[in-house]
Amino acid sequence: MPSFPVRIEKQKALEDRFALLGIREADLKETFVRSSGPGGQKTNKSSTCVLIHHIPTGVQVKCQEDRSQSMNRFLARRILADRIEEFKTGKVSGESAERNRIRKNKARGKRRRERKSGT
Repeated sequence: MPSFPVRIEKQKALEDRFALLGIREADLKETFVRSSGPGGQKTNKSSTCVLIHHIPTGVQVKCQEDRSQSMNRFLARRILADRIEEFKTGKVSGESAERNRIRKNKARGKRRRERKSGT
């Protein structure tokens, strides 16, 4: 597995999860495209968006959450592991459910702040 700009514990946890789910790096087809959205000229000129396709299951993931390509590669692999686990077991993993809950709460707080400020 390639090296990512995250703590060693997080990378080791991802490697263990890949091993548990039976995902091999050789089964992944990874491509890079230009991302869109905020970030200015840097984002428009560099290919930081990551597309990962897991060939045996046909699961595809697109990630452009961060401005760096290496971080998006890590995040895309984590999302891929979540989706393959859902695909194999038919239920959402605990980590994925927790991230979704936090994302939902942040969005709710943002809506409340926008309503309160009148924007």
